Amino acid sequence: MSVTIDISGLRRERVAVVPSPLAELCMALHALAEPGHHPGLQGWATGVTARLDPHLADRMCEADFLWRTTFSDLFLPYAAAGGSAVPGATLAEELDLLDKLSDEQFVDAALEFTCAFPYDVQGAGALVDPVSRRRALELAAARGPRPAEFTERLLADPPRIRAWLRQFLEDCDEAFFAGTWARLRHQLGADARRKTDLLGRRGLAEALASVSPAVALDGTGDRIVIDKLGHGHTSIRAGGLLLVPTSLGWPHLMVLHRYGWQPVIHYPVGSPELTVPTSVEQLTLRMTALSHPVRMRLCRSLARSAFTTSELAQTHGMTAPEISRHLGVLKKAGLLTTRRRGRYVLHQLDVTMVARLGSDFLEGILR
Repeated sequence: MSVTIDISGLRRERVAVVPSPLAELCMALHALAEPGHHPGLQGWATGVTARLDPHLADRMCEADFLWRTTFSDLFLPYAAAGGSAVPGATLAEELDLLDKLSDEQFVDAALEFTCAFPYDVQGAGALVDPVSRRRALELAAARGPRPAEFTERLLADPPRIRAWLRQFLEDCDEAFFAGTWARLRHQLGADARRKTDLLGRRGLAEALASVSPAVALDGTGDRIVIDKLGHGHTSIRAGGLLLVPTSLGWPHLMVLHRYGWQPVIHYPVGSPELTVPTSVEQLTLRMTALSHPVRMRLCRSLARSAFTTSELAQTHGMTAPEISRHLGVLKKAGLLTTRRRGRYVLHQLDVTMVARLGSDFLEGILR
């Protein structure tokens, strides 16, 4: 499973690494709405929440589905140009870019949470197509009264919702984000300069590897492959590629692959992720290996001591070939260590790897 970006014909000068205050504000809102995703930010989130005006806190709940359960493309408005536009230097500049979206672009991006229309292929929008409109309303209603009410208001009066959202984001900036951005923008700017320098000196492959080990060029050099628990595809077409760093985003690695928009990889910097994070394929392999009741019983023994295949066969009342097959599955998943003692081969559970499985699983599904 992965998201791919076709970069055939991409020129070096069409790749930009630029911080985005509006994207970072979205991550701030997400971290406040889902602090469990970001244990390293709990101190910051607690401090912001304690100082928050109750009225603004209530308004945060009105459309929190735009940043709680998804990362709305509304927070990356420069990508809608489909060319080589880059984020603004200030939040005000990016809000101006948001204002430049057409009503159709704004509504379709805002309704992404309903999954009402195809995302990475061309489709009719909810403002112009009655079928898409009904579908959007039905799916919003299934998510609860708040998304249903927001969707109805959005479809009935897009300019009013657009004005509401801009005022809300400006109020968030005044209440807490301006101080946060003043602290983070230097770190993000430094990371962008390092990535840009690496891009110029070593090429795109190494620049992408420095973004995240989950991002890589394929063998042809014409596709970027992002290891994520999901499928998607986009192309640069005649445009470029944007890399946008975030200090508040780990463990999320976001990829904008909306049809007709400029591809964007929104990546965390300074993250506590492993040097080589577990791939989705390897994570699936490990979860499957541990789900079998026989292998769970073998793990109970192997967690306590090292055993030969014959010893395990005697202990568990099975044949040596049966034990070997189960050990092979565990070994392929990277959950066993083996060592030789004379003519005997001893197997033992890699307890450190198993202990890490919970955090690997969480990182993998949130990536």
